[in-house]
Amino acid sequence: MTTTSTARPDRRAVAHPTSARRLLTAEWVKFRSLRSNWWVLGLGVLSIPLFAVSRVVSIARVPEAVGAAGTVGAVYVTAGVALTQLAFCTLAVLAVTTEYGTGQIRSTFAAAPRRLHALGAKLAVTVLVVLLASLVAVALAWAASAPWFARIGTSVDLLRGEDARIVLGAPLYLAAASALAFGVGTIVRNSAAGVALVLGLLLVVENLLSLVPWASVQTFAAHLPVTAGSALLRAEAVGSVLTTSGSSALSPWGGFAVMLAWVAAVLVVAAVLVRRRDA
Repeated sequence: MTTTSTARPDRRAVAHPTSARRLLTAEWVKFRSLRSNWWVLGLGVLSIPLFAVSRVVSIARVPEAVGAAGTVGAVYVTAGVALTQLAFCTLAVLAVTTEYGTGQIRSTFAAAPRRLHALGAKLAVTVLVVLLASLVAVALAWAASAPWFARIGTSVDLLRGEDARIVLGAPLYLAAASALAFGVGTIVRNSAAGVALVLGLLLVVENLLSLVPWASVQTFAAHLPVTAGSALLRAEAVGSVLTTSGSSALSPWGGFAVMLAWVAAVLVVAAVLVRRRDA
């Protein structure tokens, strides 16, 4: 008498290690699956070419402004950065606070027990998307406003140091601002509070401090994130188009380095809190 044995399939789930590639892929899938992300991203991208065209068209209608020293093509191309900053910072805050609001962050940390790795992947996807979108926006703004350059007596030449710094610095500035907003969102873990705090700090607090007629306060304001980082977009003939500060205490790249230091400090605080607090 013989007996036959039937091999049963192993139904146990196979746990794959959470590699950096898998984390980045997962965060990209989550990012692209939210329609609201694309609406905010599109608003930010379109703001820069729309503002650029509106600026050059308005200058072309003022004969006294044509060919003036303050007519800087690179500044007009990046004129919409201030509005785009609002959209991209909001996007960065929502990238992390939405998961806390819905409770999805618990599933994320359950799938990736190393919380900082998951947070780093989310930050990397957000900043890279903002950086690429900013490059596209600036390129569109340049192409859209170029037909008016000859009429207003200006041009954009990447072989000129100031033009290259402003045009290529705009995506770097927006990426750094989005990383700062992401860190603030991670700290507060609430969408409304995060957006209000970021926009209030970037647009209101810094501008008000720069208007205080006290040298020490203005020096402090010049080292705050947006004011310092906006030095990268400052033209000698026009000044900053992002803040009311007229301080030139920091060089363009020195100011951007100060902004990156703020970003690093905020992200370090966010990382410590993510490790210590319950999800």
